[in-house]
Amino acid sequence: MKNKCLQISLMILLTSHLGYAAKFFHQNSEFPVIKKDTVRIKESLNEEDIANEYMKDRLKPIQANFKRINSIAKWTSIKKKSIEGESAEGGEATYYYKNNRLEKIMARHYGETGQSLIEYYLLNGKLSFVFEKDYQYNRPLFYDAKAMKENNDTEAFDFEKSEITETRNYFEGGSLLHIVNSQDCGAPFSRNYMKEQDKSLKDDFKRLLKLEKEK
Repeated sequence: MKNKCLQISLMILLTSHLGYAAKFFHQNSEFPVIKKDTVRIKESLNEEDIANEYMKDRLKPIQANFKRINSIAKWTSIKKKSIEGESAEGGEATYYYKNNRLEKIMARHYGETGQSLIEYYLLNGKLSFVFEKDYQYNRPLFYDAKAMKENNDTEAFDFEKSEITETRNYFEGGSLLHIVNSQDCGAPFSRNYMKEQDKSLKDDFKRLLKLEKEK
């Protein structure tokens, strides 16, 4: 948490006090801007979920479904939609169908200081697993080698130096059952947090389903 606070403070310093705002870089051709589609979080392919002794038996069918979907090599159809308005850099949603049945939705959200990839897995038409991958950049996307030198900094934007947070959300019968976060201490989350997370993920999922139906 301390590192994240320091990182946020640095981002504010770089964008506010030093004047390196995204708008400036987009308007000034002397500063090359790294396009958002040149750095992308890798989606889950041919992966198994991590071992988890907590609720092992109840999580087993969820993990098996995750593995099954990620083992599908050939989809019947794949649809893509643009996600607008949620961030300055936009985003995209990808819908994966097998035999006319929706199996997975992948949502990408891009920003100047980070990006996220959220994968929604379905089982019998209901949410089964939501895998969130959040990347917080070491420097803003537009902070190139020239900006680094002019500010006597030691780092420029480097996707490989991103701080990564992964959150695994397990659903049973359409309701959130368990959460595993890569930055927590392993203690169970509070009932209120679980309830809020359940609603938030379901609301986002519903918006993505609605988006898919739009022309």
